[in-house]
Amino acid sequence: MASASQPDTVCVVSGERRLTTTELSALAAGGAGLIAASGAGSVGYVGTGGDMLPLLLFASARAARAFAPLNYRHSRDTLRQLIDRLPDPLIVFDPEYAAVNDGGVRAISSADYLAAASRTQPAEQFADPDSVAVLLFTSGTTSKPKAVELSHNNLTSYVTGTVEFGSAAADETALICVPPYHIAGISAVLSNLYAARKTVYLTNFDPAEWISLVRAERITTATVVPTMLDRIIAILERDPAGLPTLRNLVYGGSKVGLPLIRKALRMLPDVGFVNAYGLTETSSTISVLSPADHREYLDAATESDACRLASVGQPLPGVEIQIRDAQGRVLRSGEVGELYVRGNQVSGRYSGLGSALDADGWFATKDIASVDAGGYLFIRGRSDDTIIRGGENIAPAEIEDVLIEHPDVHDVAVVGVYDAHWGQAIIAVVVPEAGTAPDADELRQHVRRALRGSRTPDRIAFRQALPTGPTGKVLRRAIVEELSDANPAR
Repeated sequence: MASASQPDTVCVVSGERRLTTTELSALAAGGAGLIAASGAGSVGYVGTGGDMLPLLLFASARAARAFAPLNYRHSRDTLRQLIDRLPDPLIVFDPEYAAVNDGGVRAISSADYLAAASRTQPAEQFADPDSVAVLLFTSGTTSKPKAVELSHNNLTSYVTGTVEFGSAAADETALICVPPYHIAGISAVLSNLYAARKTVYLTNFDPAEWISLVRAERITTATVVPTMLDRIIAILERDPAGLPTLRNLVYGGSKVGLPLIRKALRMLPDVGFVNAYGLTETSSTISVLSPADHREYLDAATESDACRLASVGQPLPGVEIQIRDAQGRVLRSGEVGELYVRGNQVSGRYSGLGSALDADGWFATKDIASVDAGGYLFIRGRSDDTIIRGGENIAPAEIEDVLIEHPDVHDVAVVGVYDAHWGQAIIAVVVPEAGTAPDADELRQHVRRALRGSRTPDRIAFRQALPTGPTGKVLRRAIVEELSDANPAR
C-alpha cells in the first residue's frame, strides 16, 4: 500500500542508508525469496535493529515465516537457548554478534543477507492472517522467558485501529530508539509506514546524540522510555536551543515520576506528550493519555483531576478493560484489582503453552490497576511486586508516588525483602537529587504523613542509580537480591 501510493518517498533512515518505500518493498520481497529458498521454518534476528528490523519483518511475512527479534544483550548461552526454541530457524546476525554462528544453526550475517536479498528472486506469499507473524520473548526476570505469539491479525488490528492510512503530513518524521526485540519497536515499524511517516533509527541511545538527531533530521515525533526522557531533560536544562521541530513525544514502557513529567511539560510547552501503555501480549498500546490530557491536568484545580496526570489515560477504540478482584468479580470505579483486557489486537498466546485467554476472550495482564469515574486507567504495579507485610498487601507504587514528590528524591523503587517477624520488610531505595543529602528518618516521616503507618518504609537505602533494563523498567529482582544478600538474617 505504501509503495503503491508513495513509491519515491523515503520511509526509513538508518545511519547512511535511506530507503524509499519502493526500495524497502523490493528488498523485503528479495529477502522473502532468500528465506523461502533456505528452507527455514522461522527467522531469528540478533542485532541492534535500524533498517534491518523493517526489512526482516516484512521479508518474513512475505515468506510466511514467523519473525523473532532476540535480545542481543543476552549472553551467548542464553541466546542459543532461545534460538533452540525457534522452529527450524534462519538466524540473521549483525557483525558484533557473530558468536551465534557457531555452526550449530543455519545463519547469515546481516551484510550478506542484504547483498543476497538484492539479487534473489522475489517471493510474496500472503500468509494466513491467523498464523504467527512475530515471536517476542518476555524478559524472564522471574522465570523462563515465554515466547509471545502475535498473529498477522493481531498486529493489523492494532495498526488499523489506531492509525489512519497515509495520514501523516509530508514533513512528519519519527525518531525510534527502542530495541528491536521490544513490542514498541515492532509497532513503530508498522504504524509509521502505514501513516506514511518517515522513520529515523538511533540504534544505541545517547541523549546528546538523540537531541542532535532531532535537530538534524527535523524530527516531529519521537518515542522514549522514562530513563531516556530523564537524561534528555537533564541536557535540555543546560541547552537553550530546545527542540523546535518536535511536535509529539511518546513515552511508556514503565512508570514515570510526576516531577519529571511536570518538568518536561513546562520545558517543552509546544510539544504534545503521549503516555502509551500496553503489553507484548496486546500487540503494543491499549491505552493512551493524550497531549490534551497532559496539558489539562498539569495545572488542574482539583486533586481528582490533577492525579490523572499519573494515569495511562483511556482505552483505545476496540479495546475493552475490566478490573477484577482475586475471586474474578468485576470491580467498580476506584477499586483496585487486576487488569483484564479484550480485543482483536490481544493475543495472549504463548509458544508451547497455548492461549492464556479465558472462555470469554479476556487476558489477565497481572498488572494491578484501577479506573476512575471518568474512565482513566491507573496502573499500580505488577501483582508479582506486591509486598506482604504482616499479612497486609502493599503496592510499592503507593509508597513510590509519595516519595518521588519529595524535593530531595530523584528516583525511587520500593521492594519487599525477607523479615523473620513481618514476613517482608519494606525497603525504599532512593536516588537523591543532585547536590542533596536527604535524611532517611525525614523521608520515612514524609511517607508516614501521607499514608498509614504500615506503609512507612522500614528502611531507606541510598543509591546513585537504580538498576534498569533496556526499556527503562526497574529491575526489582536485582534490588531484592542485593538487599537480601546484604542482610545477615537471610
